[in-house]
Formats: sequence, structure tokens, C-alpha cells
Amino acid sequence: MHIDQWIESVPPTAVYALVGLIIGVESLGIPLPGEIALITASMMAVGGTINPWGVAACAILGAIVGDSIGYSIGRKGGKPLFEKLGRKFPKHFGPDHLETAERSFQKWGMWAVFFGRFIALLRIFAGPLAGALRMPYWKFLIANVLGGVAWAGGTTLLVYQVGKVAEKWLKDFSYIGLVVALGIGAASAWLFKRRAAKAHAAQAAHAAQAETASGGEGRLEPVKD
Repeated sequence: MHIDQWIESVPPTAVYALVGLIIGVESLGIPLPGEIALITASMMAVGGTINPWGVAACAILGAIVGDSIGYSIGRKGGKPLFEKLGRKFPKHFGPDHLETAERSFQKWGMWAVFFGRFIALLRIFAGPLAGALRMPYWKFLIANVLGGVAWAGGTTLLVYQVGKVAEKWLKDFSYIGLVVALGIGAASAWLFKRRAAKAHAAQAAHAAQAETASGGEGRLEPVKD
């Protein structure tokens, strides 16, 4: 069962805690699909099952608390912690991943924590790596709070608003939308096939011309002593 199906099977009142927990653990440095959990919960709010503001609040809290715990772990463990994790989980904490994240921190500083919220790789590394690199906590905390609000809150409200608009449009224009969608799909498929056929014909003609040209020119004469 995928994470989105699992969340949908959970009682509505428990979804808030589950979203906060998943995002918090991901922010702590453990690779979990926090973004998928957040989007799934936001879509559930579109249907009226849960409150979008509750989802946003729990997601923001989980992001900030999880990142802060990750910062403390990274500050105590330092780089040896990442080397150990890299040996155990090379897919997520390999040397290439660590090097990329470290370069981002060296270049952008506290902004790497803020923008790292929107990038899957940095979202996992942000807290622990900021601690390991000894970033001052007050700088980390500012970027952590702003990034958590912007990413978790912004994503929730964006998905919710888009979902509500789409739901209303589909409810009012369901048959029209279906016909238009089918028409666009058929037209796109026809156009794609036509372009593919033209490209294939042009490629064949070019190959034929090249073969004809090479038949009478470009022959190598044997080297005479």
C-alpha cells in the first residue's frame, strides 16, 4: 500500500498527527515521503473530510520541530555521522548526495535551509547538516521557521485552492469537460503521429541522399609507394 492510500485509510482526526509525524521524521533526517503525505492530506481537505488549516498547522509544526531535532543530532554527531549513514544508506546519504548538499550550504548559508524545504534532497539534509557545519542556531531557526511556513503552509493552501477550483469546475461542467478532454487528447495524439511520420520521412530522405552522395564520392585510393 502506498503512503497516499495508507493516509486515506486512517481516521480523519488522526490524519493531522500522522502528517505532522511523517514530515517531522523526514525533516529529522530520515527519508520519508513527506511531500506526498502533505499533498494527500490537502486533497482530503478538498473533500471536506478534514480542515486544511489543521493540516497546514500540523505540517508546519512537524517541519520546524523535526528540523530542530535534526540540527541537534548533526551538531553532536558531526560529519562522521553522515559518513556512517552513507555506508548504511548509500542511496540517500551517499558521498555524492552529501557533497551536493554541503556545496549548497557553503554557497547559500541559511538560505539553503529555507530553500531546502522545496528540494527533496536538501529537505532531508538541512537540519542535520546545518548542525554538523556549526551554523549559528539563531540563523538556522529563522530560516527553519520561514521555510517551514512557506513550504508546508503554502503547499497545503495551494493544493487545497486548486482542488476546490477543479472540483467546482468538474461538478458544473463534467460532461463538457469530458468531451473537451477527449477532443484534446485525440487531437494531440493525431498531431504527435503526424509529426513523427514527417520526421521519419525526412530522416529517410536524408539517409538516401547521404548514401547516394557517398556512392560516387569519398572513395579512398590505395596508397602508392
